Amino acid sequence: MPQIAQLSETIASQIFWVLIFFGFIFFVIGRGMVPRVMATVEARDRQIADDLAAAEAARKAADAQEEAWRVQADQQRAEAQALIARAKADAARATETRLAGVSQTLDKRLAEAGARIDQARAGALGEIEAVASEAASDIVARLAGITVDAIAARAAVKEALHG
Repeated sequence: MPQIAQLSETIASQIFWVLIFFGFIFFVIGRGMVPRVMATVEARDRQIADDLAAAEAARKAADAQEEAWRVQADQQRAEAQALIARAKADAARATETRLAGVSQTLDKRLAEAGARIDQARAGALGEIEAVASEAASDIVARLAGITVDAIAARAAVKEALHG
């Protein structure tokens, strides 16, 4: 075979060119490009780590702000509830005072009305007694033919009405 016979003549040349080719690849890619790629990867990893740290710090700050807001909201809610309770108490006191005043006014009016009713009852009773005594005098005079004086007739009517 002629190819095998040529092998001894060309092997040195092929080894030379393989060493040149792999040496070129080793120095260009291995020494030139790979360190740049690795530096880029390391820079990217550092940037990601820095971004994650910044995000964690921002999250902690937001949590702290949210907790401060919650505390402030709870405090404001408690103050509002206290203000509402004070307003209710003040309104209740004002209503009680007003009701007491109105109750006194109504009691006074009722007492005055009761007094007027008692006066009207006494006046009506007096008029009824007067009319009844006159009627009794007239009836006795017509039926019995006796004249009864007004004082005796009034006394008899009073006794009959009250007794």
